[in-house]
Amino acid sequence: MAIDKKQVIKLLEKIAVYLELKGENPFKISAYRKAAQALERDDRSLSEIEDFTKMQGIGKGTAAVIDEFLENEESDTLKQLQAEVPAGLVPLLDLPGLGGKKLAKLYKQLEVTDAESLKDALESGKVEELEGFGKKSAEKMLKALEDAHSRPERLPIAHMLPLAEKIESFLGEAQTFDRYSRAGSLRRMRETIKDLDFIIASKKPEETRDELLSYPDIKDVVASGETKVSIVVNEGYDIGIDFRIVAPEEFATTLHHFTGSKDHNVAMRQLAKQQNEKISEYGIENVESGKVKTFDSEEDFFKHFDLHFIPPEVRENYGEVDRFKEPVDLVNLKDIRGDLHMHSTWSDGAQSIKEMAERAKSKGYEYIAITDHSKFLRVANGLSEKRLRSQREEIQKVNEAMDDFHIFAGIEMDILPDGSLDFDDDFLEEMDFVIASIHSSFQQSEDKIMERLSNALENPHVNMIAHPTGRLIGRREGYAVDLEGLIQGAKRTGTILELNANPNRLDLNWEWLMKAQEEEVEIAINTDAHSYPMLDHMNIGIGAARKGWLRKSTVINTWTKQQLMEKFNIH
Repeated sequence: MAIDKKQVIKLLEKIAVYLELKGENPFKISAYRKAAQALERDDRSLSEIEDFTKMQGIGKGTAAVIDEFLENEESDTLKQLQAEVPAGLVPLLDLPGLGGKKLAKLYKQLEVTDAESLKDALESGKVEELEGFGKKSAEKMLKALEDAHSRPERLPIAHMLPLAEKIESFLGEAQTFDRYSRAGSLRRMRETIKDLDFIIASKKPEETRDELLSYPDIKDVVASGETKVSIVVNEGYDIGIDFRIVAPEEFATTLHHFTGSKDHNVAMRQLAKQQNEKISEYGIENVESGKVKTFDSEEDFFKHFDLHFIPPEVRENYGEVDRFKEPVDLVNLKDIRGDLHMHSTWSDGAQSIKEMAERAKSKGYEYIAITDHSKFLRVANGLSEKRLRSQREEIQKVNEAMDDFHIFAGIEMDILPDGSLDFDDDFLEEMDFVIASIHSSFQQSEDKIMERLSNALENPHVNMIAHPTGRLIGRREGYAVDLEGLIQGAKRTGTILELNANPNRLDLNWEWLMKAQEEEVEIAINTDAHSYPMLDHMNIGIGAARKGWLRKSTVINTWTKQQLMEKFNIH
């Protein structure tokens, strides 16, 4: 696994945190933070940096730590610190208002080593007696601690997907069965999920049960029969996983039943009733004869009702049972020709422009847009006009060196709190592709937020609004947007709206994507990638797009390069 720049920056920041928790010399802590900042500010990727000691802000000591990490893909310095600092301290840094210095004081003076000992210290009143704390901050800390350990009923898809993929990797190695599928909310690409469901076709249910119980991370076994195994694992929270074991001939109807939604299943049962039939997880029963029909696949199941295959994502009873009497051309991953929102080492990305372009080309793409942050976003090393012009020269060089691939010179430009844009029109005219987005003053009123978005929509140089609500699923609601007004504004001005494929965002959400599709507003499905792995989020974005009934023709990154150049007025 090749180490990227972001991983090195995170390593340096992590070492600084551990040093702080140990109460080390502030100058030593600062050296690691300065080194991380130096790398963040530098436009080059790791492969382009020959000698870290020649960078301002990086000394011989920190350079040696970086070199060792690059060579061994692990850090002895970090390992040693992790051995010296109680593991339970680090998660406490996520609590609001509790930084490294304060936590070090709690560790040294009150022997706080984890959440439990912190709770005891808070409830006993010892924390509020410490200098620099006080009663109010202690009360806030206690509430934050309690909130952090209470599991929400439903968890964000970004939390559940990696666990599902981990389980699927385990199921893929199974010896007692060879057919399985995820089901439930995750298969339908819901944004939040309560627990995970899998359907398994097996001729040896007892052996399959035993094999499932060999999953290595089981915290608790809730049920272990021949038809259902229910376990609990802990991935930050306790998460329930149900495995339903069925005969191979029942797999298709069981999968349909447990994929849901309940409302979709009701609509299908109504359809069956009209044919004097009953649907269950075991098959379709003829009411008169009692004969049960089973199917090799869900495609055959739907065909029985003269329907085309209804994708799991749209099974929410939004008219799919009627509409899939005819084929519906929903967008697919194979339709995607490029990605129009990503970042490079010029701002806060982990890879260089060339590296991102080469990786995108290897995925079969024909083009990308490099859209680094603008100058307002200093925390992300945003680019000034001068740096953007220099970046454009680099993009031109990479374009000249690559066959059958094109990079659009773009920018993710901030819409400022006062409603103005981060660059003037004369400069924007130089760009191939301009994204406008909000990263500040989220608490403004809906009127003010809409004024900011309207200013961007009305600007002839703005091609797209990114992550239009600013939400982070399960963590942040986003700002107050009149989404009906935004969609109408995009329709009127011909501005593209983004479906941000990052699983923490999926913004616009699927219900508003349906509205945008009805209004024929153009959508771009983008990963907003800051590193190689994030380019793979396109697949998640496609699932969200299909849930919103997006057609191929609506999604502009299914268009050819030439079509986009005409859209962007590039001559």
